[in-house]
Amino acid sequence: MENNEETESSGPYQADLFGNQLDSQEFFGNDSGKADGGETALEGQEDGAFSNDALVEAVLFLEAEPVDEKQIARITSLSENDVEAALETLKERYSHAESGVELVRIGGGITIAPKKQYWEALKERYGRKNAAKLSRAAMETLAIIAYSQPITRAEIEAIRGVQADNMIRLLTERGLIRETGKKDIAGHPTQFGTTKEFLTLFRLESIADLPKLDETEVDRFEL
Repeated sequence: MENNEETESSGPYQADLFGNQLDSQEFFGNDSGKADGGETALEGQEDGAFSNDALVEAVLFLEAEPVDEKQIARITSLSENDVEAALETLKERYSHAESGVELVRIGGGITIAPKKQYWEALKERYGRKNAAKLSRAAMETLAIIAYSQPITRAEIEAIRGVQADNMIRLLTERGLIRETGKKDIAGHPTQFGTTKEFLTLFRLESIADLPKLDETEVDRFEL
């Protein structure tokens, strides 16, 4: 059985992903709903009533989750070309030293996020709930799932050497992992993978953006 392990803090927007939790030797032991479907939020507005740049900026500020260009176009009634031009303007504006935020692409969508240096200074106060107080055991389990997905409970346990039920339940409740299907073997065990919330938490556009593992780390995943 798994013992209680030390609880440590973590946060989104960290450059080294799991590095705040584990040193290298211990590393492995949708739409948000603000706008409804295909409806446009600004139908009936007069042409020229809004600055495109400011309008797109306002949408990004108000949306709870990253949104892509098509979603922004539906919400604003702008063309995708206009949306892309506005995003380029905002990207340039936020690149200046006096700006504390930047545009970040996460999980295929775009959001406004604090620049990394400011997030590091402020995350203790403004950190997301899911970023706080994940135990070392939870972070180890999350790392295994992230790099080996889709993966079954038995395979996680074979890698970690301890039961994974509690960690899988915790990570599922936090919205960081989900069931992705059944493995085509006897018993058809459930497979797990990471979620869009995981990508948002660690500021990744996709799983392909996970930090690369060295040869020693890769060997630790082999069953």
